[in-house]
This record gives sequence, C-alpha cells and structure tokens, in this order.
Amino acid sequence: MSTKHEKILQYIESLPIGEKISVRQIAKEMQVSEGTAYRAIKEAENRSLVSSIERVGTIRIEKKKKENIERLTFAEIVNIVDGQVLGGKAGLHKTLNKFVIGAMQLEDMMRYTDPGSLLIVGNRIKAHYNALKTGAAVLITGGFDTTEENKRLADELELPIISSSYDTFTVATMINRAIYDQLIKKDILLIEDIYVKLEDTAKLTVGQTVADFHSLNAHTSHGAFPVVAKNNKLVGIVTVKDVFGKDGNELIEKVMTKHPISVSMKTSVASAGHRMVWEGIDLLPVVDDDGYLQGVISRQDVLKALQTSQHQPQHGETIDDIVKGEMKVLGEEEVVVEFTVTPQMTNQYGAVSYGAFTTLLTEVGLIALKRRKRGDAVLENIATYYIKPIQMDSVLKVVPHILDMSRKFVKMDFDVFHEDSLVGKAMATFQLLDR
Repeated sequence: MSTKHEKILQYIESLPIGEKISVRQIAKEMQVSEGTAYRAIKEAENRSLVSSIERVGTIRIEKKKKENIERLTFAEIVNIVDGQVLGGKAGLHKTLNKFVIGAMQLEDMMRYTDPGSLLIVGNRIKAHYNALKTGAAVLITGGFDTTEENKRLADELELPIISSSYDTFTVATMINRAIYDQLIKKDILLIEDIYVKLEDTAKLTVGQTVADFHSLNAHTSHGAFPVVAKNNKLVGIVTVKDVFGKDGNELIEKVMTKHPISVSMKTSVASAGHRMVWEGIDLLPVVDDDGYLQGVISRQDVLKALQTSQHQPQHGETIDDIVKGEMKVLGEEEVVVEFTVTPQMTNQYGAVSYGAFTTLLTEVGLIALKRRKRGDAVLENIATYYIKPIQMDSVLKVVPHILDMSRKFVKMDFDVFHEDSLVGKAMATFQLLDR
C-alpha cells in the first residue's frame, strides 16, 4: 500500500503542467500535515516535477525526457539567473528552444528570434514588445524594468518577461553552464537505461518449489531469479547455491535469501557494478519506491553498458575527459604513459591538483590492467606521495607496476617522473569486475 508521501507525489504528478501548488493547498487536499506536504513538495522538486520560484511560488513543470535534458524551462532560467518575473507567470513551465543575445539593430534582432526562444537584451522596450509578438520570452539584463503594456502583453500571451541584475555576458555564461551540466548528466548511464523489463524477467513466486527453479534454470540458463509475492512485491532472491542438494518439493520461500540487495531506476550503472563486485553477486533486482519488482540487471548488462559508454562521443566534457585527453601511451610491452599538466588541472599555487593527479593514476592503472586482459576494474583505495612539486605545463611519465593480483583484487604501485627525476609515487588497490 502506498504511503502518504507517495500518494502526494502521485497527486502532484497528475496535476496539469503550469498548475500552481502550495504546502497549505496540498495539506488540505490530501488531508495531511503541512510538514508531510512540505517534504513531498521538496521530493517532487528533486524529481523535476515542480519548480519553486521566489515571489512566484511552486509550479508544476514537465519532467524532461533524457533525450531533451539539455532543454531548460523558463522557471529554471529564473532560478539560474536569480531573476524576477515581471509578467507572463503562466508560461514559466514552458521549455525554451534556444536563447538569442540582442546585441544588434532591432530589425536584425527579430530575424534570429523564433517562437519558443529567449531573447536576452537590456532596456530596449521596443525589442521586448517585438519579441513577445514573435512568440519569444524576454530576459532583461542589468536589473531594468519594462512598460506596463509589455507586462500585460506577456500575461496575455503567457510568455515570461524576466529581469536579472546580472549583465548580458554573465547571464549567457550562467545559462550555458546550466545546459552544459545537464549534458553531463545525460551522459551518466542509469539503471533505467539498461535494465531488463518486468515482462521479460524470469521470476519465481513464494508458492513455487525447488523443482520449478530447476525447470526455469534449464529453460533460461540463468543462475539466479528474483522471488515475488502477490502484485510482484520483491521478497527474496534464489540462486543455484541456495537450491543445491535440496528436495524438489521444498518451497522456494524456505531456501531463498530474504531481504535481497536491490537497486532503483535512478541508481547509476557504475554504482550498481561496484555493489555487485563488492557483494559478489551476478543479478540485482530493480524495484520501485514501494519495493515492487520492475525488472532485473545482470553483471553482463553492467559490463556491456560501461564498455559501450567508453566509446560514445561525449557531449559534456568532465574533468576525467580532460585528463584522459592529455594522456599518451608510449610503452609496447610495459605500460608508460606520458601526460601534460594543463592549466585546468592546477590548484591555486600553479601545481597539479590532487583530484587531477588521482584521476591520472587511476586511468593509468586501468590501462595496465587492460594490457593484462583483465577487463574492467574500479578503484578501491589509493595513497599518493608528492615528492616534488609538479608545475603547470610539466610533461610527466607514469610507470605502473602490478605487485599482486588475485581473482577479485589487484595491488599496484606507480612511479611518476618529470625529466628523469622522481616527483611522485602511489599505491592503489583495484576491484576487478569479472566477466
């Protein structure tokens, strides 16, 4: 049965796009305390179902699909630029297609302004009016106001006019950064992207027997199955080890592992893979917030997804991507990696940052493991020693040495040289993701 919290979230999700909500309204409508309503609204905001705007309130917005994640709503723009809504509040839930900087003559400006776009401009009243007539929203920089006529037109057309105290360059940079961050989020693989859906999932119920397990095992060749009760509520997981030597008539609920480890749709694939290695399991059930089975994910699914993502073109460049871009593998038999320290990788003193240095060593370790045909791995711990300062524009050579390798773990040390002088050392332990 759904909790009060979940019922409120379902109610919010059922509201039409653009609907305004409040804590008091939700509490009255759902007959719950204001504290419960407040927590549910905050959770809805985290799930991108609503957006809270100062001096406007909380409005229902459309949840972005992953393929459209880089498209922002006008409500999000208001929060990004610390803006004030002068008119057109009813259109804050709408999504903008592009933004245009109005740094040209009025006639030329309108050539670039399309319906659904956002015109970023100063105190040019005529430009505000023309943009609204074209079907575009307006962001006024420098903290300027507009005319009452333009505000009335914005309300009538449901196109927001937003005022921000920042200058045009700063506003454009802030919006661009927000889109860039969204693109990086788009690149992160989640369980919902790769899981096997419920209708394709082989599962057992608590009333079935060990003989049913063997029958399903012979049919699918899978070594583990989720166990569900009525309405597909997850109650356990059963593996070949659990049924080994058991009588065929014994009930599954007697031999299964209760309270199994599970993941949600929003868990990252990397996190799920790490959990599978750490716990030594090959199958993870995927459940919703109430514990009902939605599907499963296997270790093979995780490995395949991680390997595929490494070959995809990246839309948003992370620190890891910048570090990888400066690495050059030199050695044929023994791995030697050459690396140039760029300005983005330095701290306030002009030396290589701790984060960039750790990322470099981790990536070199993974290259060395791939040379040994050991597939993928995740870093468990690392200890770094800075013998001499490593300055900007230094060209480093990193030499990894595998000290010990078992079925699940590998220990490695690294020597870091600059102009034949030892400048750093490190010791690291990796967990191996067996195929």
